[in-house]
Amino acid sequence: MKKNSNPETGTGLEESSRSVLEELLREGARKLLQQAIDNEIEEYLERYAHERDEQGRRLVVRNGHLPSRDIVTGLGLIPIRQPRVDDRRLRKSKGLEPFTSNILPRYLRRIPSIDNLIPALYLKGISTGDFPRALEAILGDSVKGLSATNIVRLKAKWEEEYQQWHRRDLSKKAYVYFWADGIYFNVRLDDDRSCILVIMAADEEGNKELLSITDGYRESELSWREMLLDLKCRGLKRGPELAIGDGAMGFWKALHEAFPETRSQRCWVHKTANILDKLPKSMQSKAKAHIHEMYRSESRDAALKAYDHFVQVYRSKYPHAVACLEKDKDVLFTFYDFPATHWIHIRTTNPIESTFGTVRLRTHKTKGCGSRTATLTMVFKLALEAQKTWKRLKGHNLISLVLQRKVFINGELKEAA
Repeated sequence: MKKNSNPETGTGLEESSRSVLEELLREGARKLLQQAIDNEIEEYLERYAHERDEQGRRLVVRNGHLPSRDIVTGLGLIPIRQPRVDDRRLRKSKGLEPFTSNILPRYLRRIPSIDNLIPALYLKGISTGDFPRALEAILGDSVKGLSATNIVRLKAKWEEEYQQWHRRDLSKKAYVYFWADGIYFNVRLDDDRSCILVIMAADEEGNKELLSITDGYRESELSWREMLLDLKCRGLKRGPELAIGDGAMGFWKALHEAFPETRSQRCWVHKTANILDKLPKSMQSKAKAHIHEMYRSESRDAALKAYDHFVQVYRSKYPHAVACLEKDKDVLFTFYDFPATHWIHIRTTNPIESTFGTVRLRTHKTKGCGSRTATLTMVFKLALEAQKTWKRLKGHNLISLVLQRKVFINGELKEAA
């Protein structure tokens, strides 16, 4: 006897209903993923909204969409349109990296790893209860049937990994550079004033690694001190030769207490943004060019000459912008005392920014509240996945000389008399 293929009855009705359901699920997954990608782009554009040309036009803008991409999922192909970012800064500076999505990596047709996607979605504020539907559709058969309970178990496993990592022995480690930053995410912690403190480091071989992650109260000196002293308690005998960070952190007082011989370098990207915020938009492009002359000069003398020029040009009309520059003069040019091949790495906190830039808070926080442990764990997993792609320092063969505290003048090794 033939099975009834009439779509109004029997098997035909079941197949039709299943088809409609799959299409609804596929469309829901598409909208969820598309929204996450759109939000990621908007936050990236907002971060660089102050970057403008001489006519006051933004240098980093949205410019249509890239060609639609079909992402392989457990429900078939999902078409995604990723907004195109036109970053005009790349035309003038070779050291900048173009925008790359954390959610949808370039050239990939399948999201590669649950270890990447869950942390990114969590830190964007998506709740655990919404994960199964999104992950089954986005990641495909490998997570088919994944339940909220399984997600909770997976997070618990990662939390255990984080705790073991956070207690690991450091007695045999030595680091040449630290990069430090405090990061706020869309997911709310128990206290809105809390943030995640991150230290990345470069070791004796020039390899970058995630050194420590913890939570802190508004990047306070107390929070940073506890974090740095914990490194010493776990066996770190010697501080880095140089630490790079934002000037607005309690990090510096804590650093000099824990590792008094470590030298300081203010991040030029943060400093530039702070100065430009104190200038009218019509002046920002010209002022930015003057600032670039300071930290892109080939010698300290040339940099200081550019510094003096900026002060003379802007002091009378824009004293607050000049004061912002002057207050950190003694720690803005420290990098000139290190190998020139390292300058591109140690003038800014870009290693941290490039890892967390697309998931850190730029607009408003989500309504849902995330736990302290879960957020720390997700940051940890996201960073460990990113660490697999981090490149070794240029000029890593010179690190041994830096650790021996050999003298470098304008990036060149001073020969013994």
